[in-house]
Amino acid sequence: MQIEDILIGCIDFFYRQPIARFIPRQTFRYAACGGMTYLVINPLLYFLTYNFVLRHRFIDLGFVVMSPHIAALTIVFPIVFFIGFWLNKHVTFRQSPVRTHTQIARYTLSVGGSIAITYLCMKLLVEVCGIWPTPANVLTTVITTVYSYATAKYFTFRHSKE
Repeated sequence: MQIEDILIGCIDFFYRQPIARFIPRQTFRYAACGGMTYLVINPLLYFLTYNFVLRHRFIDLGFVVMSPHIAALTIVFPIVFFIGFWLNKHVTFRQSPVRTHTQIARYTLSVGGSIAITYLCMKLLVEVCGIWPTPANVLTTVITTVYSYATAKYFTFRHSKE
């Protein structure tokens, strides 16, 4: 048994009435994978990076100085990117006939949109609204999750006839 089968079994164990009456299985799996990745793994990695790796310090790259909350996003991003792609491909949208290289190219494009949304939200929430970086990151993640599901379902992993 492969890890994706174990994950699907665990997720589907909770897919029961009344949830099953209102939410399609694919959407439920996406929410479970997204919740695990973007509401648990991402904030945990972000918190550890922001507080213990960067220690709230600005990062001078020579051509630009990155604020610690944006630097933490930059460091955590590649890890979350690959976890998210793997879960989408192997757990949520496993029936997609689209070839892997096409999926990852499309996923990269949709993530580009997520990055823009994340950057703008973090700048607004932290620097304009004065919200602490970790809660701002969680709120930003919720916003980008809605965007990500729509692009995954209707662009990245869609069937060619949809």
